[in-house]
Amino acid sequence: MPKLQELQDLTIQVRRDIVRMVHKVNSGHPGGSLGCTEFMVALYNEIMELNEGFDMDGNGEDLFFLSNGHISPVYYSVLARKGYFPVDELNTFRLINSRLQGHPTTHEGLPGVRIASGSLGQGMSVALGAAQAKKLNKDSKLVYTLHGDGELQEGQNWEAIMYAAGNKVDNLISTIDYNGQQIDGATEDVLPLGDLRNKFEAFGWDVVDIKEGNNLEAVINGLKEAKSRTGKGKPVCVLLHTVMGNGVDFMMHTHAWHGKAPNDEQLENALSQNPETLGDY
Repeated sequence: MPKLQELQDLTIQVRRDIVRMVHKVNSGHPGGSLGCTEFMVALYNEIMELNEGFDMDGNGEDLFFLSNGHISPVYYSVLARKGYFPVDELNTFRLINSRLQGHPTTHEGLPGVRIASGSLGQGMSVALGAAQAKKLNKDSKLVYTLHGDGELQEGQNWEAIMYAAGNKVDNLISTIDYNGQQIDGATEDVLPLGDLRNKFEAFGWDVVDIKEGNNLEAVINGLKEAKSRTGKGKPVCVLLHTVMGNGVDFMMHTHAWHGKAPNDEQLENALSQNPETLGDY
């Protein structure tokens, strides 16, 4: 496994990728991508058990489904730097006929992507199907998902949350990016979520809180704790407390950068806060 410093260097480089991708096409979603960088780096480089190469079935390996598909910049960067496709393909983000669309798609066959996402609220339902398929196939590997906290305002989630517990889908770990922001403002102002821990527990889930969701070591330890709780009759929820726009000071703690691209000056500012570590594309 990579050393912590190597993962921290990768985290910085992924942040550079995110702001450069969004800046180039003046389009995309940097805020949530930056906030989930530690999570995605940890998941793909320390936590998940993955096969060499990529196939859609994913037999004998852990699976990941990105439900909040608008944070595709962090997803694409982590996949590319994990070797799923060439890093220089990040140059094609959101361009016509690119495999790297604004929301992940499957029709162009991008390695690492198993579902189209971006229509919020659907990811957990898909993941439940995959998790139950693994049980039927006697595949011991796990299924991971990521969701925005504002996404939980979609009712389909709560049907899936109820179904997962009712059917003891205990090979599922669903992470909520708990940053308190969504496209129109703070979640508390748009539609308050209440006490998510109590809600998930009331629905029959086991819950792990990662209070420092932008601390790489804390994220790794929290995900390992979540993994240790699988196979015990309950699905596992991770409440990942992050800061939207983390790592770029002028993007932090506000919904303003949910779906806004930096201009030239802002890009240079953001890059100066994240010095190059592994080489830009």
